[in-house]
Amino acid sequence: MSMNLEREKQVLPVAPLAGAGSANLSKALFGATVVSMLMSLYFIFIYAAEEKTMRAAQKIFYFHVSSAWLAFMAFFVTFVFSILFLIKRKRIFDIYAYVSAEIGVVFTIIVLTTGPIWARSAWNTWWVWEPRLITTLILFFIYIAYIMIRQMDGVWDKKARLAAVFGIIGFADVPIVFFAIRWWQTKFHPIVFGDGPSQKGGGIEDSMLVALLVTITAFTILYSYLLYKGVSFEKMKLTVEQYKEKLRAKMEE
Repeated sequence: MSMNLEREKQVLPVAPLAGAGSANLSKALFGATVVSMLMSLYFIFIYAAEEKTMRAAQKIFYFHVSSAWLAFMAFFVTFVFSILFLIKRKRIFDIYAYVSAEIGVVFTIIVLTTGPIWARSAWNTWWVWEPRLITTLILFFIYIAYIMIRQMDGVWDKKARLAAVFGIIGFADVPIVFFAIRWWQTKFHPIVFGDGPSQKGGGIEDSMLVALLVTITAFTILYSYLLYKGVSFEKMKLTVEQYKEKLRAKMEE
């Protein structure tokens, strides 16, 4: 039998429709996301001081760094749930890993988009082949491969096992991305916090630091909302598929 004709044999128990508690949690997360994002915009464009050299273009920094943080966190969640799936073989762990990887890929795209825009203003170039950019691009392709594996035809547990391996191995690139500017000399990516091999962290003005922390918090809340909605959607898809399988089985009797 070909892979695309194989039916999934291991499924989650049919879940009941979302109750009032689930709806309230969704509304609370959505409300917190809206409020925190509006607060971050205030801190970025009004509260934070304007950088003397790049002026308004420096505001991209807050979105760029927060998106990178969110991508790293999303891939860490994928890493953890991939390990849990390989140990427990529970489908819910695979769902969390998959949804988190999707979110991570989206925010990695934002990182790879805002980075060149900022680079054009700061360094007068769109792209340079330097360690952090290269390792970030590799990270993006690893998790694109992860999602492609999950989208293949075939039995879900085989796909999930292979994807879990990618999710675990792929996360090894995250610390490499983070430490790239500290391990290898680079003149384009400045070190803001801490020391590097050939340069010291330049630091950040207090109002800018506050704005950055508020923005990172807002993006983290946004991630929580997207993860919750994504997992709920995947569960709903599985429930529908299970009902369809039961109906098909009854019709074939």
